[in-house]
Amino acid sequence: MERILTRNVDKHDSETIAVYEGGGGYQALRKALSGMSPEAVTDEVKKSGLRGRGGAGFPTGLKWTFMPKEVGKKPHYLLCNADESEPGTFKDRLLMERDPHLLLEGCLISSYAIHASVCFIYVRGEYVRSIRVLERAIAEAYAKGYAGKNILGSGWSCELVLHPGAGAYICGEETAMMTSLEGNRGYPRLKPPFPAQAGLWGCPTTINNVETLANVPFIVERGADWFLSIGKAPKNSGPKLYSLSGHVKRPGNYEAPMGLPLHELIYDLGGGMLRDDRPLKAVIPGGSSVPVLRADECEVDLDFDSLAAKGTMLGSAGVMVMDSGTCMVNALRRISHFYAHESCGQCTPCREGCGWMERILDRLDTGEGRQADLDLLHDIGGQIIGNTICALGDAAAMPVQSFVKKFRDEFQYHVDHKACMV
Repeated sequence: MERILTRNVDKHDSETIAVYEGGGGYQALRKALSGMSPEAVTDEVKKSGLRGRGGAGFPTGLKWTFMPKEVGKKPHYLLCNADESEPGTFKDRLLMERDPHLLLEGCLISSYAIHASVCFIYVRGEYVRSIRVLERAIAEAYAKGYAGKNILGSGWSCELVLHPGAGAYICGEETAMMTSLEGNRGYPRLKPPFPAQAGLWGCPTTINNVETLANVPFIVERGADWFLSIGKAPKNSGPKLYSLSGHVKRPGNYEAPMGLPLHELIYDLGGGMLRDDRPLKAVIPGGSSVPVLRADECEVDLDFDSLAAKGTMLGSAGVMVMDSGTCMVNALRRISHFYAHESCGQCTPCREGCGWMERILDRLDTGEGRQADLDLLHDIGGQIIGNTICALGDAAAMPVQSFVKKFRDEFQYHVDHKACMV
């Protein structure tokens, strides 16, 4: 397919506004401000079928319509979620560092569509290079009149505000991100009220992921029908970035139509298994928080609905490949350590349950596991899922339940032999 989201990333000085404008950059913003109403932009994005690329896959245009129609009572805000912290995921970093003006143009058009006067870009604190590149790009956008007051003489004004995070995975959750941005501890909030009704400082707010916003200029420039012609319309349309890692010869970010076969990503784009004598054993298709797939389940397309039918999720499209030399007990132990460390501690099931699961996996992996531990892991996960304010508890519990269910023989071997099967 034509490279769309990554069309600029290999160009020399791709992060500069000169290169971006030279490739037609900011023309979609001009088109939106000169010939389209905010409602028309929203309708085009809604018609395109664009779904959120951050994990949940919620229809973007529909999400925008939740913002109040009344303008002027309270300021409207757009919040760009650039707190990319899901293990196995690194697609947003590519866009921020190699094509920052694409993100900024997406932010500005989207802000216009929801009548937002300020767009906050909340960047993961560890992404130091991304922060520096975006700082320069924002200054360039202001200097050229693409941001700030009376943008391109349209009468519409919008400020771009870059906010580095402080290294907390939980702040990738949209309500925790708002709480952090307000200067408080990054605790998630109960919903309702939803951000569109009471978000930042109690004002209407929409939160979108970096990759989601990067699609918007192309939809405005080329139209919803063009977007629908890519991928698997109508519910899984458009280009998609897949972050491929693990036991493959060519790990990295790959752009392909939504619905790319998993086998094609691993064996064609990724070059196949890293160690040829070891066959594929398992794949985590959407970042560490989604249920794992066994090798015999990997004949599947990488889109929201196809993976849901397999009992897992596309999530952030962080595809993590494991060969037969992988100890699944040890792999799950590492995943559970991450979630136990990153739990904010607000909800008892997550705060206590994540620690319990980590400790059980520690003893299983070190040869001290008990027979009861296998069912106990599953039961603890069941007590966490659906019983927390945000989805971090679910993200911690789903891998545990799926690993134990699909590779129970390996966990049983650890109990029986006090050693690893592989």
